Amino acid sequence: MSWVKEVSAVPPSAHASRARDIADRIAAAGFEPRVTHHADHIRIEADVSEPAPSDRWRELLSALERADRFGLDGTANGSTAWAAIQTDAPAAADTARGHGPQL
Repeated sequence: MSWVKEVSAVPPSAHASRARDIADRIAAAGFEPRVTHHADHIRIEADVSEPAPSDRWRELLSALERADRFGLDGTANGSTAWAAIQTDAPAAADTARGHGPQL
């Protein structure tokens, strides 16, 4: 039984491997990660509303730093730490390849 909630099936890739590594590290820090696959990125998130010792926060931050982007969303109902792995090329890549507007 896996602790990672996979929302959609995606073929194994370097992106999926990075996401699983981040999720494993988040779990090792004592948080419960969720992984969702989107059209242009994979998102890994965990609820972080409960108080936690500083060493767990350091481990969490170390895991999040492995992503392309990461952050913390807070609402009246709690906080969620998140990390995102970009799965498509940035828009600028098309231009660099000569497929977009040229300067």
